[in-house]
This record gives sequence, structure tokens and C-alpha cells, in this order.
Amino acid sequence: MGAEPTRPRRVGAPLLLVLGLVLLGRGMAAGQPPQPSAADAAAGSGLADIPGAPPLPASVPVRIRIPAIGVDAPLIGLGLDPEGHLAPPPPERAGTAGWYARGPAPGTPGPAVIAGHVDNAQGPAVFYGLGALHTGDVLDIERRDHRTAEFTVDAVNVYPDAHFPDRLVYGPTSYPELRVITCGGGYTKATGYLGNVVVFAHLTGPLG
Repeated sequence: MGAEPTRPRRVGAPLLLVLGLVLLGRGMAAGQPPQPSAADAAAGSGLADIPGAPPLPASVPVRIRIPAIGVDAPLIGLGLDPEGHLAPPPPERAGTAGWYARGPAPGTPGPAVIAGHVDNAQGPAVFYGLGALHTGDVLDIERRDHRTAEFTVDAVNVYPDAHFPDRLVYGPTSYPELRVITCGGGYTKATGYLGNVVVFAHLTGPLG
């Protein structure tokens, strides 16, 4: 999601998807992407198992909309590479985000994971503005069953690669939740982006 890719972490039981993420991040001349504010950051077990709307039946997500930052993008399914790391969206598809297709579908119990690049060699990518989200902002996930799962942001955090809280981000939850991830946390030409921006959200309703 940023410059030269950093080493992603591995998937392990119980599906602790450890992205670390090999998302592109080029550190664009336009300046560093927005980073989460202290008011919107949170940490600890309070970010997991947040009751919300009743779960939806499983259905493949096809589009993500985040009105607060102008995102309206298609979603593709993401899998794992031969080393067991999450394979990010193709770098040339800067406007496309991806859903980890072996994890929970958005709207079903558990943490659905969506990832996208922050920028590439041509400029800002789909999740360039992710760090500018605030608690209470809404994310809509359009699904193949023509229903839209609405999620509300609980927190926006940035974590350094060396201290990424895998269990907090990817651990199982009883309720439908969403994790949206891109690169962030500072940038150097030698290492690329130094961490990941993570949005935590919970299901607040189906829209249709």
C-alpha cells in the first residue's frame, strides 16, 4: 500500500490474518497521507465485540463506499500467496480495494477484512484518505445479494509494523465487524511506509 513493499505477516490459526501489508506506498511528492487523530484512535479489547445490527446472510461484497473521504470503489476477492501472506490488489489497479475472501463476509459475524493501496507511482490510490476518517463516519459495503451492509466507525488507528496487534485486528468476534486497512505511519525511501492505518467499524444496519 505504500513504497517498496514491507514483509507481510502470515495467516495463522484461528485465521489471524497478519497482513503487515505488502500494499504499495510510494511516499508521493504531494505529501504524506492523512493520519488518524488522537481523538479517533483507540486500543484494547473495547474495539472487539461491539453489538450492532443483526447479522446478515453471507454474500460476496462487490463495492465499498466511504462518503466522508469520497471513496466509491469496486472490491475484488483477495487470497494468499504461496508463503501464506495476503495477496494485495494488483498495484496497477489503484482505484480497486480487496476483501479477504477466506474470512468473514461483511455483515456476517466476525471481522471482515478489506485492504487497498494508499498510493502508487502515479499518485494517490483508493485508500489515500483513510486516515482522515473519524469515529461515527459510515462505510457502506454493497453485496452481490443487492443488499448494502452499513458499518459505523468505532476507531481509526495507526500501528507500526513491529507492533501490529494481530489479535485485536484479526481475532474472532461475536458480532459483524469490519477492518479496513492501508499503509501509513510515516515513510522513508529506505523502508517504505512504517506501519498500517486500521479502521475499526461495526455493523449498524442493512440498507435494502
